[in-house]
Amino acid sequence: MGLTLPMGNDPQAVRARIEAMEKLLERSFTVPGTNYPIGLDGLIGLIPVVGDVVTTALGAYVIWEARNLGLSKWQLTRMGANVAFDTALGLIPIIGDAADFVFKSNTRNLRILRKHLDKHHPQTRIIEG
Repeated sequence: MGLTLPMGNDPQAVRARIEAMEKLLERSFTVPGTNYPIGLDGLIGLIPVVGDVVTTALGAYVIWEARNLGLSKWQLTRMGANVAFDTALGLIPIIGDAADFVFKSNTRNLRILRKHLDKHHPQTRIIEG
């Protein structure tokens, strides 16, 4: 059976969707022979132009979800800057592809979102073990 994500706009559902998206995009695989996680963001980013458009759209989705939770303009701006920087890096041939595996904008944005949720919606906290 596949993973079922909760629907709805409540903070718990949004947190679950964003955490699942971040895991898929940034750390869904491990590089063989290492302990280094990579995700679809880096792999899709290898496709010239189209990959960068797709990963930017996925990053924008995370920001849209954060906006619906009421994050401040400053937090949303920081999240947007992370995605914009990731996109700009991705447009540089070869160097940008390598940078996609190091600069994980979705992980950075999840950190911003978690901080907001932990402060304003503490019942959404997930105990990781």
